[in-house]
Amino acid sequence: MRKKDDSMRSTLLELACQIADSEGLDAVNIRSLAGRAGIATGTVYNYFSCKDEILLALTEEYWRQALLQMKTVITADSFCGQLLEIFTFLQEQIDRSAGKLMSSLGNIEATGHARMASMQSELISALIHCLEQDTHVRRDIWNETFTKERFARYIMMNLLMLLKTETPDVDFFITMINRTIY
Repeated sequence: MRKKDDSMRSTLLELACQIADSEGLDAVNIRSLAGRAGIATGTVYNYFSCKDEILLALTEEYWRQALLQMKTVITADSFCGQLLEIFTFLQEQIDRSAGKLMSSLGNIEATGHARMASMQSELISALIHCLEQDTHVRRDIWNETFTKERFARYIMMNLLMLLKTETPDVDFFITMINRTIY
């Protein structure tokens, strides 16, 4: 078996993204990827065992890039303002492409959830950072049971639930957060 090359894997992911954008997710498969890359299908199998694995890798890369971009679009001064910006940004990402990618993971949904845990950790870290930057957040609310980390995890879980809801009531959620931390 040939040694795996990270640059080849990146190239294959870029090509898979191009195929998905131009022809749709159904067109992404080992054979089409090999054809676009000008390599044998066996070479693609060195990097991805099946179509589902390609789609999972695309989803991971999409969210990695989205979370990096999210940090640049959060501009509000208050934590609650930032939280609304985060929700809106994530909702736009899901409406654009991420929702289609995530729903395409039907065969490996459990694996997808496990591998997306690192993205959730990044989101929690971003929430903690936002909390710490808001000087109006009451400092006396934190203790060994009510920590910033647990609070950020709670917010993240509720954000994800709201993002899955057809008509999310994000205003009520933000009002609850506002009454808790200010």
